Amino acid sequence: MIGRDNERWRQSWRDDEIDFHQLAVNPLLVKFWPEFGLTGEDRVFVPLCGKSLDLLWLAAQGHQVIGVEISPLAVRAFFRENKMQPTERKVGKFTLWEHGRIGILCGDFFKLTAAELGDIAVVFDRAALTALPDDIRGAYIAHLRSILPARCRMLLLTTEEPEAGETQGQPYAVADEIVSLYASAFDIELSHVESFFEPDPDPAVSEPVRVEHKVYVMTPRRDFAAD
Repeated sequence: MIGRDNERWRQSWRDDEIDFHQLAVNPLLVKFWPEFGLTGEDRVFVPLCGKSLDLLWLAAQGHQVIGVEISPLAVRAFFRENKMQPTERKVGKFTLWEHGRIGILCGDFFKLTAAELGDIAVVFDRAALTALPDDIRGAYIAHLRSILPARCRMLLLTTEEPEAGETQGQPYAVADEIVSLYASAFDIELSHVESFFEPDPDPAVSEPVRVEHKVYVMTPRRDFAAD
């Protein structure tokens, strides 16, 4: 199940089918990041990071940034396109590419351990959750919780389809999942909602679909963090 999805992402990068890649820093990250009140020394984790420019912005705030990405093509492209000469070394089952404040662990997220990840203050999840098939999302959250410090917070950006409950087969339906996936360990604050009409991912569907871009701030519940 998970292995098949890993291969899907590798193939997307091989085929250059990366419409999900944003060509600028995510404006919602810039807007809501100050709410966390971090110091420059706090470490940030970006799962399923691809070649996101958000890594550069986070590092520019003074943070040590660590991403994880399955495709070596994506990792190589990130450093090449940003004119960086990274070092490479083995870390467990991963290859760690590093330059300055940015490191990317190239390998399978589900094989990442807490020791390899290190101390993390905040996770920045820009649509990593929604990029996964719904039958993998539970395993993704369970593994994420298992490798993070108990007091680690999270900035979660999602793309959701509000009418998904009425329409069969739409890919963005996650709104009802947020509570079931996160509520046992986090207090969930919906900080922002933007609504747009976008082309349907299915090219056979000509009508645009209404989607909502949401910002969630996740704070560990005291009872969970104390365990």
